[in-house]
Amino acid sequence: MPALDLLGGALSALGQANFPSVDQDYLLEARQMQALSLGVHIPLVCFGISFPAIVLFVEGLYLRTGDPVYHQLAKRWSKVMLILFAVGVVTGTILSFELGLLWPEWMAKFGDVFGIAFALEGVSFFVEAIFISIYVYGWDRLSSKTHFKMGIPIVITGFTGSMMVIAVNGWMNQPTGFTLRDGEVVDVQPFAALFNSNLWHELIHMYLAGFIVSGFIVAGVYALARLRGRRDRYHRVALIVPLTVACLATPVQLLVGDWAARTVAENQPTKLAAFEGLDETTKGAGLTLGGVYVDGETYLGITIPDLLSLLAFHDPNATVQGLDAVPESDRPPVGPVRNAFTAMVMIGSALAALAAVYLFVWFRRWRLPRSKWFYRAVVIAGPLSVVALISGWIATEVGRQPWIVYEVMRTSEAVTGADGIPIGYATVAVVYLTLAAVVVWLLRRLARQPVERELPAEVGR
Repeated sequence: MPALDLLGGALSALGQANFPSVDQDYLLEARQMQALSLGVHIPLVCFGISFPAIVLFVEGLYLRTGDPVYHQLAKRWSKVMLILFAVGVVTGTILSFELGLLWPEWMAKFGDVFGIAFALEGVSFFVEAIFISIYVYGWDRLSSKTHFKMGIPIVITGFTGSMMVIAVNGWMNQPTGFTLRDGEVVDVQPFAALFNSNLWHELIHMYLAGFIVSGFIVAGVYALARLRGRRDRYHRVALIVPLTVACLATPVQLLVGDWAARTVAENQPTKLAAFEGLDETTKGAGLTLGGVYVDGETYLGITIPDLLSLLAFHDPNATVQGLDAVPESDRPPVGPVRNAFTAMVMIGSALAALAAVYLFVWFRRWRLPRSKWFYRAVVIAGPLSVVALISGWIATEVGRQPWIVYEVMRTSEAVTGADGIPIGYATVAVVYLTLAAVVVWLLRRLARQPVERELPAEVGR
């Protein structure tokens, strides 16, 4: 999986930095293990926060029109939703254990600050589990309206659960809601920490990413079916709904990304310098589009003068802080951050172009595009959206290094000193490979079932 390789490589480079307080083998392995778990879990989070809303939207179309195709589609997709939720439970549980086992000093010191967020996330998870069970089991057992209402808490809790975790991440990037006194955390204000200023752009950015990833992945499945000649109404609707969702979210994501970048420029200027590979503080800093960053140089990129200053501060003559503004020990590894950020931006731009083509044809001519190349691009868009998603998380998380809590606690101060991490790492990798095999088997088995089984009871089978 190229996205996981990219994530592992980024964290490997970070682990080789000079952080003397902990055995570097432990630091490197802990980062790699955490990177693997995040790389597996984050795409599942995308489905958790967006797919229930898509399923419920399709069921709403059935209630409004009575068209059995919408019932078939919603019922089939609800089974996919259940499978992915079950896998997310396993990967999320592993992540929860890793936070305590790999980063005990961080949890011990700041648990009182962000603990309420994890508690609320747990409540959201249990409520979601209850209602997703009722929803999937309740097809044709509950009245249509009651069944639809059972899906509403799934959508809400999928959002609130992810919101709590993103709130913790926002706090890590801009810590607030506490005071450090003689090295001890005092005057804790958990809700001030929870609703930090970083939360809002991260939340919206991730929520839109959820719809983009799930939309393009699901659309890619049916685009492939279309290329193989399946053009009945069921497959047509199954393609149009997720593709429209993804294509509407993509251009909005570009605007939210600009908001996020400007927030980074104000609150974490060193991270912004790593995004661009800007070594020296510069007035009227240019922006390099594309390229690959290797050994301090960007190759094959196109630099536009003054554009970074303009985008970051709305002033082409604004001064942008470079990496030289902080000691070398306080700088992130520029290569992984710069290349990950470039990958995210380039893929996002390509997806936006694809979305523009689809929306133009759909709203101008009220039909799907006819070119086979368009559908081949949709098939590729799903995996690319996952690469962009993980690249974005590499940029924001590795770009914060060497801090686990920005300018408060270093990652090397938080990591465990216990041995045995290689055994845990290997065990987790085996678990994820097993889960992947099980998911593929379940989805293939579901795909082989005739869609007529999903017809509403009153229509018959």
